[in-house]
Amino acid sequence: MPVPTLVPANTLFFLCDIQTKFQHAIHGYDHVVATANKLIKLAKILDIGVVATTQNAKALGPIDPAIELQSLGDQLILNSDKTLFSMLTADVKAALEARPAVDSIVIFGIESHVCVLQTVLSLLELQKYTVHVVADGISSCNAFEVPIATYRMRQEGAIIGTSESIAFQLMKDAGLPQFKSFSRFIKEDKESTRRVGQALL
Repeated sequence: MPVPTLVPANTLFFLCDIQTKFQHAIHGYDHVVATANKLIKLAKILDIGVVATTQNAKALGPIDPAIELQSLGDQLILNSDKTLFSMLTADVKAALEARPAVDSIVIFGIESHVCVLQTVLSLLELQKYTVHVVADGISSCNAFEVPIATYRMRQEGAIIGTSESIAFQLMKDAGLPQFKSFSRFIKEDKESTRRVGQALL
């Protein structure tokens, strides 16, 4: 069986429900925001599209303004509100169907055992996508939920990786023109990556 590989042109990032009202409820919330911003920077370097959702924004607020979504410009494919726990709403399905070359989804956000888990299961059920879960980019209100949800996602066929490992898999080759910007980005985020890993993993 071939080993799944991450290719920027065939990948989308899914940002799941990192909303202002969760700020004081989620374990390590600020660290999840830091990883989200790290992946947004990576998306800009490697030209990867981003799909973002909110869960019932009327009650739970918008995507946290600390997350630099607007910096993506046209790379922000969709920023959609939902009531479904899974991100795989009609709008998101339409965005995927409009991009038949996409075969990999990288997901991060909250909560690991609810919306992240149900999104992963929905995507895997389609049998079209390899799903990569960013271990240092997910959390829940109760920290004990995270390893259990991660175990379930891995059991069902998702690939669990860290933000840095996924970044290097996407970059792949130091000879590519984007590597200079990529290398600078990795160095700039080094301390944040260490702090987030210590807090969430």
